[in-house]
Amino acid sequence: MSVATHSPSALLSLSSASKIASYNVQPASGPNPISSAIELSQATHRINLVNAWGVIHPGSRILELGCGQGTCTAVLAEAVSQVGGGQVDAVDPAPLDYGMPFTLGEAQQHLASGPVGKFITFHRADPVSFLTAPENEDKKWDVAVLAHCIWYFASAEELGRILTALKERAKRVCVAEYALHATEPAAVPHVLAVLARAALEAHRLTSSENVQTLLSPAGIKEVAAGSGWKIESESTVVPDAELSDGYWEMATVVAKEFVDDVGKAINQDKVRSLLNSARDATVAAAEAVGGAKKTRTMDVWVATLVVG
Repeated sequence: MSVATHSPSALLSLSSASKIASYNVQPASGPNPISSAIELSQATHRINLVNAWGVIHPGSRILELGCGQGTCTAVLAEAVSQVGGGQVDAVDPAPLDYGMPFTLGEAQQHLASGPVGKFITFHRADPVSFLTAPENEDKKWDVAVLAHCIWYFASAEELGRILTALKERAKRVCVAEYALHATEPAAVPHVLAVLARAALEAHRLTSSENVQTLLSPAGIKEVAAGSGWKIESESTVVPDAELSDGYWEMATVVAKEFVDDVGKAINQDKVRSLLNSARDATVAAAEAVGGAKKTRTMDVWVATLVVG
């Protein structure tokens, strides 16, 4: 991991990554080298994010929006549970039968019944609806977390509504999203793949893809400022080579299914040509670094926001 701008003292030791990874759901046949390596890399990355933010402490009350299967939730719960314990409200709007190889319901239930489960409350709800629901109107948190979820939002306006609803409800907002920048040359294919994917999804009325609204750090800052928040601190995390997110995203673009989707979704010849060329550029970039499986995950922008 590489951190720029500031480097706060670590809250969680990277040596705890194996323990935290074990909290997450595993194949029915038990952990295997592949699944264990994936969980370890994901836990390690989230520990690096928490330590880069530097504002999540034992006993903290955390609101995590876009929690998904709970990969970051487990790390947050471990962080707040030390010395007496805190609480994590983990919110996601996706159906509980969504996801693979495990559904959100399976993953969340397993985590909730595990060692840090008593520090977690899962909520299936749209973030704005959750924040404005009468039963939650008195809830406040020390920190709200948006970790690798902003690109899932349907629009920049949705992010703005969330940040507006968080004012006077959270002391800080911690953000982590891909930076559209590659310190490691092997992460360039990930950047190109995301641009290609986002361009395609921008032409669809609905989408369930990981990238729906592509916002750069500058774009997120603009939305935050318009919603009454300012940057307290920011830094860049360069993910370890083991983190596979870049390869997974790139693989969906270089696959033939991407070309098929372009043909189905796009009627304009110029746009179709643009998207297919963006895919070609992604393929060429992957070949230049030694093949698809050599692709790394791009840099991650991490920031802490305060009302300003």
